[in-house]
Amino acid sequence: MLKRILDSPNSASRRPQVNANLESNIKGLYIIGDLAGAPVVKLAMAQGNDLAEHIAGLPDARGSDPGVYDLVVVGAGASGLNCALAAQERGLRVVVLEKGKIANTIEDFPEGKWVYAEPDQTAPKGKLWLDGARKEDLVRRWNQIVRENNLDVRTEESVTAITRKKDGTLEVKSVKGIYAGKRVALATGQRGNPRKLGVPGEDREPVYHRLYSPKHYRGEDILVVGGGNSAIEAALTLAGRNRVVLSYRGAEFARVFKDNERLLKDAVIAGSIQVLLNSNVKKFDDGTCTLEVTENGARKTVEIPCQHAFVLIGAELPAQFLKSLGIRLENEWNGNPVAAAAMLAAAFGGMWWYGGGQPVGLLLALAALACLVWSGVKGSRWAWLALSFLLCYAVYGIKRGYNGEFWPYRGWGYKALSVFGRPWSFWYTVIYTLLMTAFGLQAMKRWGLDKKDRFQIWRYVSLISFQWIFFFVVPEFLFQYAVKYQWVGEKLANDPAFAQQAWRSYGLVYAWPLFFHTWLGSPHKFWAVWGVLLTFGIIPLFVLFHGKRYCSWICGCGGLAETLGDRWRHLAPKGKTSVKWEWMGTAVLAAATLITGMALARDVIDAFKKPSFVALDWYGLIVDLWLVGLLPVTLYPFLGGKIWCRYWCPLAKLMHMVSGIYTRFKISRFAIRANEKCIGCGECTRNCQVGIDVMSFALKQQPLDNQATSCIGCGICVSVCPMDVLSFHAAAPPKLVQVQSARPRTVKVA
Repeated sequence: MLKRILDSPNSASRRPQVNANLESNIKGLYIIGDLAGAPVVKLAMAQGNDLAEHIAGLPDARGSDPGVYDLVVVGAGASGLNCALAAQERGLRVVVLEKGKIANTIEDFPEGKWVYAEPDQTAPKGKLWLDGARKEDLVRRWNQIVRENNLDVRTEESVTAITRKKDGTLEVKSVKGIYAGKRVALATGQRGNPRKLGVPGEDREPVYHRLYSPKHYRGEDILVVGGGNSAIEAALTLAGRNRVVLSYRGAEFARVFKDNERLLKDAVIAGSIQVLLNSNVKKFDDGTCTLEVTENGARKTVEIPCQHAFVLIGAELPAQFLKSLGIRLENEWNGNPVAAAAMLAAAFGGMWWYGGGQPVGLLLALAALACLVWSGVKGSRWAWLALSFLLCYAVYGIKRGYNGEFWPYRGWGYKALSVFGRPWSFWYTVIYTLLMTAFGLQAMKRWGLDKKDRFQIWRYVSLISFQWIFFFVVPEFLFQYAVKYQWVGEKLANDPAFAQQAWRSYGLVYAWPLFFHTWLGSPHKFWAVWGVLLTFGIIPLFVLFHGKRYCSWICGCGGLAETLGDRWRHLAPKGKTSVKWEWMGTAVLAAATLITGMALARDVIDAFKKPSFVALDWYGLIVDLWLVGLLPVTLYPFLGGKIWCRYWCPLAKLMHMVSGIYTRFKISRFAIRANEKCIGCGECTRNCQVGIDVMSFALKQQPLDNQATSCIGCGICVSVCPMDVLSFHAAAPPKLVQVQSARPRTVKVA
């Protein structure tokens, strides 16, 4: 069960693990292009150019050994060629190895396929030519550029292995030779690795995994397998001159362009395409194909005539090849979980021994800690998980207060961390604020400054400002000054119920049920009235216009996730199962409502007194400690930053329900909308902190709102889209203009 949860971030967009400079875990081996998240030609070119500039700027970029290349580029596509050209221009000795032809992926597109130079607002980088053109013209120009620059490109030479030698060089083995390089840029992409069905007969000559020249097929029985845009477009192209059957294993076409869905329906009505949903290919024979079809819960075997078949079910990560090179993939659970658990136990045991007055226990704990770090550096993800839990368990377990700490810190942990006359709870707030500030500035640079996105700049300014003002300065300093100097008025300043409860000032922004004690513990009527106004007046009004944007613009809990957790946002759990887990937020909200009701009624109904106190204690332990802090922060590097906000926060769930009601009655002003330019690259889905399949909404141009999703309005999907598909603004009405042919869609290629 634990392994299944930890594997939940894995999706179709899983990639090799690289750092900010695109270097893999193998020193000197870089990954660029589609494998590194550059989904369109122009962005792949830019990535290759930027990598060449980075490498050329390194102190040891140029070597003197004629037997060692400064850079070996594997792959002659957009990113690989542009990287090699830029590196050569900067004085590096370069060779390019390509298993097929130059621009092989584009070369394999159907005849006349149009390649657009989008995004339009971004200028192309590097020496490769890029403008809107048919694929034949683009490939011809690129070959000409290679010749004019005397770039050493060796085609039909696939790479079989890359190993790092003791002298620091990388040895690249191909089917034709061995090359030594100071650095290697892997730019192979994914499209050269088509996904296969794995059924008998798939290797027969009439079965293909790409449609190259559709006009060659006339009057034939053709089977197209797949449920994506490539399969549907192929079926539509072939249907004019052939008898076409489209087979898809799903019950509906969930990830297709709106136009393709409409054209397919028209073709089915016209009888030019037969669609078999819930069907799976079992085998290909000479002239026939056997499928298993499920109808009304009953399975039956169908044999159809099939002179040619096109299996277009996408490409997949060349994981086996990457692993053979020693490259780690994202979210790979390497290492020994038992060993990590043993080191964690040793660390806890050492701290318990130390707390009992034995200094040697501290040495044991430090030794166990060092072993965890060493194992993590060596590649054990289980060791990093254990280390993350150890740190968060100490931080939050000790934060409970003196003699309330978790084992093994009870009786000494809080005192040990309370320094310079301030309690640990104060220093926790200081550290929290500094972390949000430091990582918030990094995230602001990544999403705001680098992308020139004012929305993201102001979002991070808002998060950092709210943390400093309302979650640090006000409760820790300003409230006391306001009481001392009677800024709140003489009456309030002299009222112990108000003046002696600075901690309630967190309720100025934290609404019930996130700030659970708004009306509990004999609050001053100021806090009770403000709590009612905030929870049932201001928050619902805010939600009407902004949905759940409170989570991504204001909240301190969400703020840590959006700043410290931002670097792991792509690891948010994906898929239908992870969405089903969101029921837990409803359960926490129900528990908060019930316990609050019992606590408010206990002075009237004696039967509620003891149960309400017991329930409050348990809620404080489970929700306010484990679910708010300890577990989600532990899991930031493994499941992204929004675990608490997405699965357990009762305020987020309350806002979700209110926003959903607004949407249902068509009065909500919050939604993310899509235009027709989506290319299905998946960047929006990959970077969604709450695991929404944003791409499926974009493809169908369906609004993304809180009736259908748990969207928090962070806008990263808008920022990361390379085609400017998504926006918070209403979509422009379609122009009623007749055209002879639709504009070809931009292709996803790197």
